[in-house]
Amino acid sequence: MATKKAVGRPPRYKSKEEIEEKIEEYFKECEGEILKDDEGKPIFNKYGSPVVIQQRPPTVTGLALALGFTSRQALLNYQAKKEFVDTITRAKSRVEAYAEERLFDRDGTSGAQFSLRNNFKGWTEKTELDEEEQQARIELNKARKEAITGENENHDAIDRLDSILEELRNNATEQETE
Repeated sequence: MATKKAVGRPPRYKSKEEIEEKIEEYFKECEGEILKDDEGKPIFNKYGSPVVIQQRPPTVTGLALALGFTSRQALLNYQAKKEFVDTITRAKSRVEAYAEERLFDRDGTSGAQFSLRNNFKGWTEKTELDEEEQQARIELNKARKEAITGENENHDAIDRLDSILEELRNNATEQETE
């Protein structure tokens, strides 16, 4: 009986502990370092806080590069491996938490919003209407026109308008709870 040969590239990391160590190194590097004078004493700014140099925000792409991947997408693909899913998800959550915190920071709001919308599920702004919503709006406008012009004198137009409005309210409520 022939032995099975492994197909594809060997895994970049052999254990979750190995990748966790690299992840911790990345986040430590992002913190930067305290600027020190010639005697090794920390230098403080005018507010009494130590001056930090080489500090940078943690990002999904930065994490991917620090882990040796060629792109953000390569990291996301690696996240699909069963043994690394929790470790990489936790690291991405740390990046997400940093971005969330920046939403409350006057200087970081725009960048944080961009990162959250493009790197994490549930942060996208809805800009397009789905087909059902478009059709409901068309029907609503048609019913309004009929009600205003009297083209449909009976109560059908008003009933249809009421049902469309109710459907739109239900859709909005469902989207808010998601």
